[in-house]
Amino acid sequence: MEVWIRQDAGSPAAESAEALTKAFTKETGLEAKLVAVGVTDFETKLQQRTAQKDLPDIVINDTGQLGNLVTQGLVREVDREAVAGSADLAGRAWEAAQGYDGKYYGVPFNSQAFALLIRKDWREKVGADVPKSWDELTDLAVKFTKEDPDGNGRNDTAGMVVPGTTTRGYLTWWFSTMLWSEGGDFVKKQGDGYTAAIGEPASVRAVEKLQAMFCDSKVVQPGATTADTATTHTVFESGKGGIYLTGPYMLPRFDGSLGKDKYEVVAAPPGADGSAALAEGENVYLMAGSANEKGQQEFAEFAASPAGQKIGLGVGNGGIIVRLPVNTTVDGAAERSDPRWDV
Repeated sequence: MEVWIRQDAGSPAAESAEALTKAFTKETGLEAKLVAVGVTDFETKLQQRTAQKDLPDIVINDTGQLGNLVTQGLVREVDREAVAGSADLAGRAWEAAQGYDGKYYGVPFNSQAFALLIRKDWREKVGADVPKSWDELTDLAVKFTKEDPDGNGRNDTAGMVVPGTTTRGYLTWWFSTMLWSEGGDFVKKQGDGYTAAIGEPASVRAVEKLQAMFCDSKVVQPGATTADTATTHTVFESGKGGIYLTGPYMLPRFDGSLGKDKYEVVAAPPGADGSAALAEGENVYLMAGSANEKGQQEFAEFAASPAGQKIGLGVGNGGIIVRLPVNTTVDGAAERSDPRWDV
């Protein structure tokens, strides 16, 4: 079987995926070959294989791609009850494998919830507490921007690191945590369908708070409106920005480049409507047209099993392909011996 994952070849993440595939073969006797397809051109290459009517057997990819895969007819429906160990997989993760029609089109593999990474040394330097609201967070960002928290005597730090480009929807993606915590949303259920919710009062209030960060307090980094995450990762780790809302997959990189003692991991503060956080994940998709449907399901079951989830944690090599386990019998924070993952 051919297994595709959206990771760069030779990366630690690809190494973990290779270990997962080899462990599956050893466990089941079924031959499986991993293909690590680059992050930037994954969808393009998948469409090329679609045109050739020669899909891989398995694709591990974002939950956000489920709709595209279903509407193109590229994935098989999954019988949730027939998946070995399905009861151990988090219900929330199963929801992310569910299509608009209520059917399941993947087996959960990985989840993640975003948190704030805050320069702890800067916060202590300016004499501030951990922020308890979005307003306090903005106040801290102002201090990081104006009070020379790195002590170099230059006005060269930004409070908030924001991937503000509209490319691939990055700004909307980053902003969603703020939007939901204020009680707003992008769409809402109406009858048998959905209608826009972004123009409603709570949503507008959230957008105005976002606008104020750029235009009033001016706490975002220079060039934010064209920055994607490849850029913003560098801004944070190079000491040019103090607050970064991002995924837990960045912890190993920042531990090495910035230093584990320099920053803290904090849940995003509540807004007017309470707490919320952008959460994402990945599914194992059983691609249409495979000559080995039984093997496809066995691979998905192994990937979601405790053994598969622990390999994906990448504890030994930093190749994290399971950020937060979807299997409720696996404690990711305990496996990593790192309480920051509890956040």
